[in-house]
Amino acid sequence: MEVILLEDVANLGEMGEIVEVAAGYGRNYLIPNAMAELASAARKNEINHRLAVVEARREKEREEARKIVGDIDGVSISVPSRIAEDDRLYGSVTARDIADVLAQQGITVDHKQIEIDAPIRELGIYKIPVKLASAIYAYVRLWVVAV
Repeated sequence: MEVILLEDVANLGEMGEIVEVAAGYGRNYLIPNAMAELASAARKNEINHRLAVVEARREKEREEARKIVGDIDGVSISVPSRIAEDDRLYGSVTARDIADVLAQQGITVDHKQIEIDAPIRELGIYKIPVKLASAIYAYVRLWVVAV
């Protein structure tokens, strides 16, 4: 059974892909949970057109990101923080804090583009990835220092 994925499905594919699945899996799980729809000829043509438009938009975003990656890559910023006795911060440094410091230096980045796994709670030097577009990253060096 061929279905068109309406969202990313782990170990199956990404949104918009046309995949072959077992009839029971498609009929009993994917379609009722609005994760996929049956792939008819008309829907395949529509999806292919949409994917072409989306891919063109993504490529344009990648080109713009490649132009500004040099401005952001390798920038060093420092965030002064209050610390407790064991070099741990009272609060934490979050993506929003990093975006604010970058904005003070004239680099406009949305905090959602800054990819840190968890808030930073210790002093040190960190390499922070900033996702500018699909598969295009710039890295900022973050110094967390004591006040």
